[in-house]
Amino acid sequence: MSNRKPGGAAPDGPSHTGDAEGATRRTTSRELFGEARLVLIEHEGETYALRLTRLGKLILTK
Repeated sequence: MSNRKPGGAAPDGPSHTGDAEGATRRTTSRELFGEARLVLIEHEGETYALRLTRLGKLILTK
């Protein structure tokens, strides 16, 4: 599988593929977290916590 992104996007930056209804967004955890270990995600009025563990695993909780 190739690391090339559609539309010439950088290999380590976010990218979008597919049509509007079935679109996929791809990003790296480094891009998403930066220096943080916790990202809060709001979805349909609920807040979810995405945590990066000491072992480098991801945990999503409501």
